[in-house]
Amino acid sequence: MSSLKIGTFEEYQQAYEHSVNQPEDFWAGIADNFIWKKKWDNVLSWNFKDPDVKWFEGAKLNITENCLDRHLETLGDKPAIIWEPNDPNEKSRTLTYKELHREVCQFALVLKNNGAKKGDRICIYMPMLPELAIAVLACARIGAIHSVVFGGFSAQSIADRVNDAQCNIVITADGGFRGPKDLPLKPVIDEALTQCSSVDKVIVFKRSSTSVNMTKGRDIWWQDEIEKLNNNAECPAEEMDAEDMLFILYTSGSTGKPKGVVHTCGGYMVYTGYTFANVFQYNQGDVYFCTADIGWITGHSYIVYGPLSQGATVVLFEGVPTYPNAGRFWDIVQKHKVNILYTAPTAIRSLMSSGKEIPAKYDLSSLKVLGSVGEPINEEAWHWFDDNIGHNKAPIADTWWQTETGGIMIAPIAGVTKTKPGFATLPLPGVQPILVDENGKEITGNGVSGNLCIKFPWPGILRTTYGDHERCRQAYFATYKDLYFTGDGCLRDDDGYYRITGRVDDVLNVSGHRIGTAEVENAINLTQGVVESAIVGYPHDIKGQGIYAFVIAPDAKGDDSTCNAILASVTKVIGPIAKPDKIQFVSGLPKTRSGKIMRRILRKIAEGDTSNLGDTSTLLDPAVVDEIKNGAL
Repeated sequence: MSSLKIGTFEEYQQAYEHSVNQPEDFWAGIADNFIWKKKWDNVLSWNFKDPDVKWFEGAKLNITENCLDRHLETLGDKPAIIWEPNDPNEKSRTLTYKELHREVCQFALVLKNNGAKKGDRICIYMPMLPELAIAVLACARIGAIHSVVFGGFSAQSIADRVNDAQCNIVITADGGFRGPKDLPLKPVIDEALTQCSSVDKVIVFKRSSTSVNMTKGRDIWWQDEIEKLNNNAECPAEEMDAEDMLFILYTSGSTGKPKGVVHTCGGYMVYTGYTFANVFQYNQGDVYFCTADIGWITGHSYIVYGPLSQGATVVLFEGVPTYPNAGRFWDIVQKHKVNILYTAPTAIRSLMSSGKEIPAKYDLSSLKVLGSVGEPINEEAWHWFDDNIGHNKAPIADTWWQTETGGIMIAPIAGVTKTKPGFATLPLPGVQPILVDENGKEITGNGVSGNLCIKFPWPGILRTTYGDHERCRQAYFATYKDLYFTGDGCLRDDDGYYRITGRVDDVLNVSGHRIGTAEVENAINLTQGVVESAIVGYPHDIKGQGIYAFVIAPDAKGDDSTCNAILASVTKVIGPIAKPDKIQFVSGLPKTRSGKIMRRILRKIAEGDTSNLGDTSTLLDPAVVDEIKNGAL
């Protein structure tokens, strides 16, 4: 058994070397720290051509036994989840490991009583309640595959995901609360399901006092189903193969349809547990607060599976950082004596704008480690976070990873790796990054830039995109031979430290959420009067990247009603997170003679950099560029 935790930089170097020279031996030692019903026959078999990756082949396990059952004897009375509600006047709730285990088993029985079985796909669309984590774990307990959809997505987005995965059960709530807003969740599900024929049951958790329609024979109340159990909480964990599917999580691609990224039970468990323990240097008794939503991969890996597999105490927050005021995060840190805070640059930048006087009112002395996730953190935000939140005593783990990687890939290990503002620093053990030029030729040495690829598998790597393996191959493994292509550009400095420079494809990173340009353009083009559109990202003080839409709508003449109709269409088709920040009406778009939109030009105009737009002579109508430039917002 290899020690799970690295304590010094020398230990990191030794672990890294071991992981590269003897990857199978290294990961077998890490995997020995987990509970297996049967050990593996083979640690790893792989190729990136098909692609076909298998970790811990032949091993049997259930991830919930690692997250719950194994802690009951030693940590049973320790808090597993501390829930902090949206409204600070509502009472927070704590579930110990024993209580969480009991609730997961009970809800697993509810799922079984309603026809759920191993291999079924179950869609979850809920607010940030303990019940969301309970639903996720209950699915895993019975071997059903969960597909969590973020509570801000539209009915159309849910329908697309339910239909793609052919879910037979949906778990939701009547409504929820997020900042000053009431979220109608059940009505959104009802609208989505008019397009879905695979769903037999909808289980609804009562959270708000909103009255909702319940379809007889299909819709049931969570609380009523629990009552029917008469306190029975016996639900043995289903035996799963290491390579059985654990969950599907949909992510935006550069083409319109979202991709269902598939993660499996064994490798994902080992990787999230290992990276959580190391990056954050978690010690028993620490209180850990990750501000992400479970609807995103960060919530899956670093609220639910990673921390619980290590017996951690996790703070789960229903609300937003600025409600009822910009001190809410700091109030939670002070109230629960949080030791580790993992949040997004977007949140940090929005709190920065409220001034440093606000965090100064709170006792943040319990903080030992800070983490950043979702996008590279800019230097100004890094320093503000360091000075005003960590008081220069809490190392910042600026973490780079993706939905597809399952867990953190490049990041400082808190207090072990020397940090540098703006840099994700060094790869974690088992991660072998390389930089390549556009032809796939490796760029060696330091002080260089290129496209970031990974040349060897790690246990958390995605296995496929649900129902479409060829799409997985095309998206991640076809660009460069025998490499996983991240889609990100990257700089490696003179110290060998990595700095992510952003997407190199048509995917935007808005507030840490990946949004495909094609998805947004499709939604804009559904608006009456719109002929065509093109969107690009531009620097945004809070979100990192804002969405700038160039729209051809001959009769609009820039009027508000068309703008509002565009915003409504995007909200309806995708959700409010994808609404354009700026809409510029244009008579044409810069296109090559073959019809390709020259986004490079639009990007420069959106960024306000029109001094050098490059060669426009190959455009079908070069004059359109001046018109767009003169009308820029």
